[in-house]
Amino acid sequence: ETLANEVAAREGVRIYDIEFAGGAQGRVLRVFIDKDGGVGIDDCANVSRGLNLMLDVVDPIPGGKYNLEVSSPGLERPLKKTWHFQEVVGKKIWIKLNRALESFGSTDKKLKAAKQITETLVAVEANGIRIQVGEEQVVVPFENLEKAKTVFDFNEGKHEKKGHPKKGAHR
Repeated sequence: ETLANEVAAREGVRIYDIEFAGGAQGRVLRVFIDKDGGVGIDDCANVSRGLNLMLDVVDPIPGGKYNLEVSSPGLERPLKKTWHFQEVVGKKIWIKLNRALESFGSTDKKLKAAKQITETLVAVEANGIRIQVGEEQVVVPFENLEKAKTVFDFNEGKHEKKGHPKKGAHR
């Protein structure tokens, strides 16, 4: 992570996440980068080249061959670190819980037994996240989140242009 952060800073991006996976079929070091305005193919290529050179010299990963992949975390990006959640306050997120929502105080009749929900992230607190569930807010501790990710909204940012009525509307 230290090496990746060094290369990313030099290239004007930041490290969003790092994964190391694989087994008998081959091992993969995945480095996800991000920056304001979005990541382009050149950003990925530059970080990949720079990090590849450093990894060849330092050789911090024991156990033989592996492939290096550098990419954007995508539109529906995983939320793992506190700062990931802080960046998407006010947006819809999907969360998978290790217990039913009612165990965190939810009384919402439709969702109280749910373990997977898509709701608006209201705030990030010291011990967890606050989400809007219907008319109430519920705090879910970080240790009860199995998975979380952003939810891409195709309509976000689309606004009706002034002077142009909606399709089918009459003036």
